[in-house]
Amino acid sequence: MAEAADKTVAAETEEERPAPPATPLSERLLRIGVPVGMFAAAILAWHLYIVVNEVPHYILPSPGAVATSLWNDWSTLAPALLVTLRITFTALALALIGGVGLAIILVQSRWIELALFPFAVILQVTPIVAIAPLLLIYAPDTQSALLICAFLVAFFPILSNMVQGLKSVDHNLLNLFDLYGATRWQTLLHLKLPASLPYFMAGLRIGGGLALIAAVVAEFAAGSAGAGSGLAFRLLESQYRLNIPRMFAALVLLTATGVAIFGLTSLISWLSLRRWHESALRREN
Repeated sequence: MAEAADKTVAAETEEERPAPPATPLSERLLRIGVPVGMFAAAILAWHLYIVVNEVPHYILPSPGAVATSLWNDWSTLAPALLVTLRITFTALALALIGGVGLAIILVQSRWIELALFPFAVILQVTPIVAIAPLLLIYAPDTQSALLICAFLVAFFPILSNMVQGLKSVDHNLLNLFDLYGATRWQTLLHLKLPASLPYFMAGLRIGGGLALIAAVVAEFAAGSAGAGSGLAFRLLESQYRLNIPRMFAALVLLTATGVAIFGLTSLISWLSLRRWHESALRREN
């Protein structure tokens, strides 16, 4: 009888507990409308500046000229975009695997961390434009060199954030796991990895953008050309030919790709943390 009474009280308490307030429609519209309005205003200001000052298209093209070039040159820009995307996402996937795996190894032993972490720091602080020419010599082909460059840049933020997350676990919870006799791997799987998820998501957002930047910078340094070249080469090609509208069109594609990657990683972070972490919970105040 006592257990039934406790269950009844618990059910009544859950029914009386107010549901979290939903986001008002006006607030949702503002979140979308304000950025879109500012973006439209910037494009309008750009167009008015071209018209009022009669700026030639070979110096600064109008938004209409850029859109026209994007449409007419899509058959040239689209394959280059796919090459850049393939390098970016492959490098990001390798950086995720390598960063998380090495972080787990580092936190298991203080001596291993002292021995290996300085090498990761050295790779991070060395400019990618200095590494790219060397990789072109030793890598089997240009695409492999570009992939390695993008991987090296995206790797360290994920590694650093993951190590910090694995080290930031509440010591009281660690003592509790020790008290119950949990093994090192049980503590890792059931406590350290879930607790480090917010840090991992922060590293994912940073690494996604850096992987794209590194892929473009590495292609600039490598000077690769031909059918397998990415958007960076199309930018250089348009500059050499003074085809400024196409250059702006390639730049627009790169910018849109970066925004899409940031939006995708932010969505993944929100879906992973929205039910339990303070950074993703909506507050009333």
